[in-house]
Amino acid sequence: MSNNLIIVESPTKSKTITKFLRGGYTVKASMGHLRDLKKSTLSVDVEHDFQPEYINIRGKGDLIRELKAAAAKADKVYLATDPDREGEAISWHLAHILGINEKELCRIAFHEITSSAVKEALKHPRTIDMDMVDAQQTRRIIDRLVGYKLSPLLWRKVRKGLSAGRVQSVAVKIIADRDKEIEAFVPEEYWTVKVKLREEAKAPIFEADVVKKDGAKLELHTAAETVAVENDLQQAAYSVVNAVKKPVTRRPPAPFTTSTLQQEAAHRLNFTTRRTMLVAQQLYEGVSIGRTSVGLITYMRTDSTRLAAEALTSIREFVSQLFGGEYCPAKPNFFSNKNNAQDAHEAIRPTSITRTPSEVEKYLTKEQYRLYKLIWDRTMACQMAPAKYDQTTLQIAAGNYELKASGSVMTFDGFMRLADKKDMKKEGSGPVPYIEPGRSLVLHKVEHGVQHFTEPPASYTEASLVKKMEEEGIGRPSTYAPIIQTIQSRGYVVKDGKKLVATDLGKKVVDLLTTYFGSIINIPYSAAMETELDEIAEHKEDKLTVLRNFYGPFEALLEKADKVIPKDPPPLEKSGVICEKCGREMVIREGRYGKFLACPGFPECRNTKPLLEKIGVSCPQCGGDITVRHTRTNKVFYGCSNYPECKFTSWDKPTNETCPKCGHMLLEHAERGGKVRRVCSNPDCEDALSKRPSRKKTTTADLLKVKKVVKGRETRKTAAKKTSARKTASAATKSKAARK
Repeated sequence: MSNNLIIVESPTKSKTITKFLRGGYTVKASMGHLRDLKKSTLSVDVEHDFQPEYINIRGKGDLIRELKAAAAKADKVYLATDPDREGEAISWHLAHILGINEKELCRIAFHEITSSAVKEALKHPRTIDMDMVDAQQTRRIIDRLVGYKLSPLLWRKVRKGLSAGRVQSVAVKIIADRDKEIEAFVPEEYWTVKVKLREEAKAPIFEADVVKKDGAKLELHTAAETVAVENDLQQAAYSVVNAVKKPVTRRPPAPFTTSTLQQEAAHRLNFTTRRTMLVAQQLYEGVSIGRTSVGLITYMRTDSTRLAAEALTSIREFVSQLFGGEYCPAKPNFFSNKNNAQDAHEAIRPTSITRTPSEVEKYLTKEQYRLYKLIWDRTMACQMAPAKYDQTTLQIAAGNYELKASGSVMTFDGFMRLADKKDMKKEGSGPVPYIEPGRSLVLHKVEHGVQHFTEPPASYTEASLVKKMEEEGIGRPSTYAPIIQTIQSRGYVVKDGKKLVATDLGKKVVDLLTTYFGSIINIPYSAAMETELDEIAEHKEDKLTVLRNFYGPFEALLEKADKVIPKDPPPLEKSGVICEKCGREMVIREGRYGKFLACPGFPECRNTKPLLEKIGVSCPQCGGDITVRHTRTNKVFYGCSNYPECKFTSWDKPTNETCPKCGHMLLEHAERGGKVRRVCSNPDCEDALSKRPSRKKTTTADLLKVKKVVKGRETRKTAAKKTSARKTASAATKSKAARK
């Protein structure tokens, strides 16, 4: 029997594939990358065609020896890393380590980890795609050049320990620019007026908005203006000027790409981008379903909305079977891709649409089930019939005022059959009766005018930042989550509730980079670079040409910036706080996690203290100052300045306002989508934030802990049995001796 070796990236994928193949195959995991550029040096020879210097990653020696030994014994080696550029690069590095010619038919790729997909891939091995490898290497080299050339400049000009990235810096700039817009925004007051009307005494009541006066758009800026309009409407006669009733349809949404999955998981499941990709990876690599293991979803790094023909057929058949023929359109629904989409893979979908969420729920963790259901619902919905509505619009005259009433009623749910209750409530705006033009209406009530204020643009959340990066062509599906994680870990951005906010350090670094490297650190350049990388992968552009075109201008900017940017650091800001260890006046310094107090006598005196940022609110427990604090993961919360004597803390921002019902402090709670509402800090108050019953999430750490506990119990039981057996044997021996 032949002995074939298949190398994948992760142990989970290895276990899943092993169960598909019977004899003749050994599946091992490379645990990701085995080679990379040196960390201690640039490792890119810019004088000799940007030749990269790769080394084996420290700590992977034993694994490399194990893979080499397995490859030496194998008749054939198949490299089955992920089907994207990074996966192609990992296969190329594996080929180098194992001594495999890159022109051999050694590479297999599959979009889903199912028995049929793996076996089909083994029938069609190919050579390593060096164009894809070159595209990945070009990205890696450019990012290394930017990071290792710009970071030392920041160390000299700002402070030590800072780092810069080509795409990450653009992401921070997007967030910082939005923060500036919000800070500069000046709200404007405006009022709206509604009236309630009916056709006759017992006819249904409907609502109409006052939209025009004397043919011009009605704009109300004060309460006095609003009261005057209300008085006019009380005396006016109402009649229908125009009436339109028409059917409208709403098409189903496209199947998920990486970015839309991350956005929807953030909105519906409250998942971060990192958490979404982690759970999606688990579903892709394989889950034990009874006695078998199978990948539940297709590859989750994609920017395509395309579905394979076989998948389309099975989805449409299942829609008809489950809901009836009227829910399946006559022809499949197709969706266009973004202009910069690579379309290398299918959209994200279940590997088998007949494997329903309810069927697999008992085999999944809560997080896996929720994400799988989200993907399954979207995949089914994308091939269902549109939802249909009857929409009625009335144009109403009231003296010199014009009103508008519009409503819609769902007549066929279509793909909305799979929508949750919240979505169904949002659909349709309530019924408005169709009334023939010329008919008079009866005034039921003039509603009191409602005061509004214009709102600033919403702060970016992880979901909206991913959407922005995708729209602008910055990064690619595999990079969205790492970019967001990196800018937070570097202390350039923090999360305030769901909002991403640029720190003072982030703003300072971005201002410096955009001032002196504005031709590179900007959205158009980053998008153009992504296009060039795509062209390298498609054999339309040359790797060396792209690198030379980038490095020449970049090097000139570096030299100029080093001369122009002042070398002397700005004077340290004094705090007025005396160091209790040496008596010097402490100064304000800025670190990775923001500003802090430090003794100027460093290194003789190493005393530091947190710099407490007061929000102007007194602690409800002790009267101290409420300050902004940060967790170890840099998440914002609020606490009392008298800690540890006072233990008051809150995730929601305290205010100076009190609850009108119970007198306790009101908090600002950030909801999904970035909206902020006031909630009571008293958990017993009806205006408090509603608490859902907590359900403990099963994590990998929990499972390991359970296994450890069970193993400990088994060990103790075994030890107890052995002790009991020894005691029994000893007692028998003594009894026998006594009888003698």
